[in-house]
Amino acid sequence: MTSRTAGLTRPVPRPRVPWQRVPTGDDAVAVAERAALGTSARLVVWPPENLGVARAATDDVLAALDRQASRFRPDSELSWLNSAASSGAGGGLFMLGDGLAEAVGVALAAARWTGGLTDPTVGTALVSLGYDRDFAAISQDGEPPGAPVPAPGWALLRLDGLLLRLPPGIRLDLGATAKGLGSDRAVRAVMSATGGEGGVLVSLGGDIAVGGTPPRDGWPVAVAEEPDQAVSPQLVRLAAGAVATSSVSVRRWRRGGAVLHHIVDPRTGQPADGPWRTVTVAAATCADANAASTAAIVAGARAPDWLAAAGLPGRLTGHDGRVRRLGGWPAGHGRPVPVPAGSQVYAGGPR
Repeated sequence: MTSRTAGLTRPVPRPRVPWQRVPTGDDAVAVAERAALGTSARLVVWPPENLGVARAATDDVLAALDRQASRFRPDSELSWLNSAASSGAGGGLFMLGDGLAEAVGVALAAARWTGGLTDPTVGTALVSLGYDRDFAAISQDGEPPGAPVPAPGWALLRLDGLLLRLPPGIRLDLGATAKGLGSDRAVRAVMSATGGEGGVLVSLGGDIAVGGTPPRDGWPVAVAEEPDQAVSPQLVRLAAGAVATSSVSVRRWRRGGAVLHHIVDPRTGQPADGPWRTVTVAAATCADANAASTAAIVAGARAPDWLAAAGLPGRLTGHDGRVRRLGGWPAGHGRPVPVPAGSQVYAGGPR
């Protein structure tokens, strides 16, 4: 049995997007933002003189993740893998780079943990619905979507170190865990670059990881349905770990008059249609929180029971605007969020 190596063509380097400083009125921290991975990235550090090295470290992480796991970048490792699996004989055994192997491993671990509520084999379902390019490039109306394409199933994949066995015709999408993985990687990279000095918060599209020493009472985190939402319904404090939000209110488009969104139920190949508009979850790592918030949207009415069984604090907002809090999620503003120890998606525990 021979294997093929993912990404044989070296990705073309892309110019880095400049960071913009964000005034805070607080001299103890420095904040910067930029566009990244089809969403927004925010970086908060203390002491503020760490910002330069933190930006450089985060840039390296974001550039690497884009080259490895972007479904919309034609020269990414993941795009090469999807193309190879769907062309000609298709499928087979593939040698992945370290970064993509970790990303696929995290996605598979999340699928196993959630019982398939998240599933990296939903790529073809998303394409069928019209999500076949960067969201900013999607036309907001078009022909009706194709027939639903349920996910073939994560259990069909086998990952052994860097070797991935991928059946023919399966197209991968790592959206349920990739942003969380990126935030986790960036926090580790910043803390390494600063020699462990101070603290850092990294947000990718509102999926937030923190590291180092937090400010007194913890990092202030605004819980919102959109990363740039002007008014947040709640502000909480995060001393460690991560918080991630999944919402069907963003990344929406129309096809044949129907409103679609990007969170697909792998069992049906259709956008999840449960009672929750937005779910925010706290966990030891951002990849865990990212997977859990997505799984809760897909689980629908079963989400409270699933989160309770997982031991994760959560804030669930229904389509009617009513909020349900679980697992010790605070009711008031400025209160700390409890974060359970341990990771379900990283081998060897929290990273």
